[in-house]
Amino acid sequence: MQHREPYRILIGGGGTGGHVFPAIAIADALKKRDQDMQFLFVGALGKLEMEKVPEAGYSIEGLPVAGFQRRLTYKNITFFFKLIASMIRSSRIVRRFEPDLAIGVGGYASGPILKAAARKGVPILIQEQNSYAGVTNRLLARSARTICVAYEHMDRYFPAERIIITGNPVRSLLMDIRPNPVDAYVEFDIEKGKKVCLVVGGSLGARTLNRSFMEGLNKVDRDDLVLLWQCGTFYQKEVEDRVSASGLKNIRVLPFISRMDLAYGVADIIISRAGAITISELCIAGKPVILVPSPNVAEDHQTHNAESLASEGAALMIPDAEADGKLVDRMLALMVSNGNRIIYSANNSIDCNVVSYGFDPVLKTKFPERIQITSTDAAFQFHAELECNRISDRKDLLEQVNPVVRFLIRTLVSKPAYHGILARIKIQVNGISLQGEGNYESMVFRGK
Repeated sequence: MQHREPYRILIGGGGTGGHVFPAIAIADALKKRDQDMQFLFVGALGKLEMEKVPEAGYSIEGLPVAGFQRRLTYKNITFFFKLIASMIRSSRIVRRFEPDLAIGVGGYASGPILKAAARKGVPILIQEQNSYAGVTNRLLARSARTICVAYEHMDRYFPAERIIITGNPVRSLLMDIRPNPVDAYVEFDIEKGKKVCLVVGGSLGARTLNRSFMEGLNKVDRDDLVLLWQCGTFYQKEVEDRVSASGLKNIRVLPFISRMDLAYGVADIIISRAGAITISELCIAGKPVILVPSPNVAEDHQTHNAESLASEGAALMIPDAEADGKLVDRMLALMVSNGNRIIYSANNSIDCNVVSYGFDPVLKTKFPERIQITSTDAAFQFHAELECNRISDRKDLLEQVNPVVRFLIRTLVSKPAYHGILARIKIQVNGISLQGEGNYESMVFRGK
């Protein structure tokens, strides 16, 4: 197809935030490079993209396409009629818009519009967010020149020579999340100084998260806590009725949160599903998080997503089946106040003698100085003794203790029960007192 300025980019797909927001992020990034670039989104009628794309400032057209149900249902009778209608309309859209490039982000609408574009000779790029490729993207892979992915080993689904590992696109407003932004307290009607727990179940809401907190409303009746609760439109009335009946004034129920930059910024702890885009956003937010992976996804890929953070001590993970009995209690146990900071803590004690817990016994003779380590956090109790070189001053102590204590924390969080621990530790030796705070990769000590 002959090129002419300005570039015209067609973006197809949607259905959930996990498809819609990467699509918007791609358009925003391209727009920064070329302000004259023109965009047209194509989505499924009645889905999230038909609302969120215009809010982001882009044009969108809708297709009557719907998903194929894997169980016997009358809806599958209409599926083929809707698909044919969507293909006809897609051909008209491509002929009218004349795109230079078509980008697919997955979801129902991605299939018809990208197939139509491919038939017209338009170059195709698809973006796969998950570690398990969606059906639509797998079907489109033959037509795609380039396939952008966020995980390795995606050659299980796509031709290896077309794959580029780019990571997932994230909305530009999330790239500069400020801690405790003033706007957030106004946006969500939160009194400054309160602890904030953000509950977000994805763009459509999550039944398990909603049920866990509805059943645990009496436990979150606290003056120092605000629950910022994105429940999803489908569950909004049920959640609002339960909260209203409880009489609690410290809960903010919202069907959807558009300003996630403010929500992440004001949150002290986050409870979330583990979709691929959510995981990318949480890594940027850098807040303590409890992940409850959805079991209702292909190949259980949300559990794999969650484990990628939990295994590094970056999150706690609770299986969906255990959430009702554990989620609210775990959240409250983790919210241990330390001035204006929230500290991860285990809710039971750890008995640990470090010298005999992973160190070579020869260290006992090489390091004659004994260091006692005790927690200053009542909810995270352990006592340990380490042996090291003789300490002459605080500088020596810092140099020797830092790697040792990191090893201690690494050893502790290797146990699933303590994934995500952020500890405060006080070290005293020969009259020198140091306070340490952090996780096993970022423990920092300061003299007291």
